[in-house]
Amino acid sequence: MRYRRVQASEAARRPRPSGPAGPPYPDVAVVGSGIIGAACAEALTRRGIRVTVVDRGPLASGTTAHGEGNLLVSDKPPGPELVLALASAARWPRLLAELEAGERGRGGLAERCEYETKGGLVVARGEPGARALAGFAAAQRAAGVTAHEVGPDGVHGYEPHLAPDVRAAVHYPQDAQIQPVAAATALLDAVRRRGGTLRAGVRALGVGRGADGRVTALHTSAGTLPCGAVVNACGPWAGRFAREAGAPLPVRPRRGLVLVTAPLPPGTVRHKVYDAGYVGAVGSGGAGLRTATVVEATRGGTVLIGSSRERAGFEERFRTPVLRELARNAVTLFPVLGHVPVIRAYGGFRPYTPDHLPVIGPDPRLPGLWHATGHEGAGIGLAPATGELLAQLYAGERPCLDPEPYRVARPGLAEEARCSA
Repeated sequence: MRYRRVQASEAARRPRPSGPAGPPYPDVAVVGSGIIGAACAEALTRRGIRVTVVDRGPLASGTTAHGEGNLLVSDKPPGPELVLALASAARWPRLLAELEAGERGRGGLAERCEYETKGGLVVARGEPGARALAGFAAAQRAAGVTAHEVGPDGVHGYEPHLAPDVRAAVHYPQDAQIQPVAAATALLDAVRRRGGTLRAGVRALGVGRGADGRVTALHTSAGTLPCGAVVNACGPWAGRFAREAGAPLPVRPRRGLVLVTAPLPPGTVRHKVYDAGYVGAVGSGGAGLRTATVVEATRGGTVLIGSSRERAGFEERFRTPVLRELARNAVTLFPVLGHVPVIRAYGGFRPYTPDHLPVIGPDPRLPGLWHATGHEGAGIGLAPATGELLAQLYAGERPCLDPEPYRVARPGLAEEARCSA
């Protein structure tokens, strides 16, 4: 149990740093206040670990503020990401209840966070697609996912406005949705109640090291913050921060775009619905772009239409062909959307790793540096288990799931990190 030995020493081996005046310095500085950083900070402070969260912008204003809030198991094949998703799906309602109890009587946190177990519906057209979807669902069921196959006669009972050529579907009752910023804010509020510090508008610039090579401080645009460890939860900027810290990590941004329609009558779209098939590059210059048909309603009646993944660096400009493709895909799936106006579009950057798995745990190259990043577009859904796993490893507890698949030094990821150094 190599991880347990490393982690047990991490929380216990160093005395808590303190300054000459004022409150003591934190045990851990978490860089990034999005849903992943917030979940890590919440899980750490629940164990009595002192935490300071720093963010280059307003709290929870980065990737988390530009996401759809999906909590999904339906889109993940058997493997480490699905393991993390199932653990998070089970954890979300318990976590919200625990956070609500800490609010001392305010109540209604799940409602305020718009937590909704609406379920997901993955659909297929034609017999080949239906067979492939049935095989995918069977493999998921063997891995612990609840997946109900729906034949042609039952599809429109789930979604009356689906296109008539949808031949089969799989219903995933474990899929849910939450309002991302509200959820991250609830986690950060718990951190603050427990004595943690939240510092917005402070950019992390790197780390300080002691004579033994361990992390002793976080260098920021507001000065140096002594601490015992640093958690890199910078999302799409995690690769940049890791490089500045001296431990390169191949996390890169992939841009995702979402369309938002005018409000529609309740029940127009009842589930998170998406086509099991993916399409290739869009238009000229579409290299590195993938789109999928994703349609879901919010409690306010608007419909969110996605989704795209594009390797465009940190380019913020939207490309019209991508928006057009998203709209066309959605109308093909839900013809009723053909006459509904799109009122806005928004996009954000998702942290992408070459093997499509998040990085969670300590960095063996730099003792005291930890990572919780690389979740791409699934960070909202994977946050509870990510935060819990990192905090368990830091505190020397028995981890809730096997941490090996997410380690920094895994095959492929480590090689990419060396090449990008």
